[in-house]
Amino acid sequence: MSKTPKEPKIVAGLGRPETASETQARKAENSRLYVQRKTVNNLVLSMLATVGLVAVIFFAVPRSNVTPNWQVDYVALSEQAALSMGGTLVTPQMPEGWAANAAEVRSSASDSVTSWYVGFITPTSEFIGYKEALVANPTWVANTLKGHSPTAARTIGGIVWTEYDYRSMEDAKNLAYALVTVHGDSTFVLYGTANDAEFTTLAEKISAEIERSKS
Repeated sequence: MSKTPKEPKIVAGLGRPETASETQARKAENSRLYVQRKTVNNLVLSMLATVGLVAVIFFAVPRSNVTPNWQVDYVALSEQAALSMGGTLVTPQMPEGWAANAAEVRSSASDSVTSWYVGFITPTSEFIGYKEALVANPTWVANTLKGHSPTAARTIGGIVWTEYDYRSMEDAKNLAYALVTVHGDSTFVLYGTANDAEFTTLAEKISAEIERSKS
């Protein structure tokens, strides 16, 4: 006995069997939706993988937890520097709240001048660089201050200082303000970002040491 052919299924949305073209269109749409879902899934997985890789890199890169050293003993180092430079250096004793983050002898090939340098951090966390050259020249001062011209003169602690006020200049950075004075063969340069009161405090300390050396 031969099998009876199956009746075509009634499609609920149509109320009748699908035609061949409708079946083909339905399968094509199902295929398109499948590919679309797969593409979205792949995109999400790719994004998650990227985020994971970034996280791995972030946590794998070593980070320094070392606090900047703002307690350099510039007083002790100045004694050693004086011996190497063959002269007496002026070492200002700064009050509480001041610190040094660097203290070293520096040599400049462009003007053949050796100088003593201290990087001061002020109580307001600003910067003042202090340089003393036992034997300097105008070229050294010009190079230190990047060619800036004097703007005024100030008497601080009985010593006349030449002022270089470039705070209004854009991108002046550490040369926003400077003070320069000469005593004997020594030239003293202060430069940085601190306010007038802090520059005056440091200049007064240096002026006092200079006046003391005269007696």
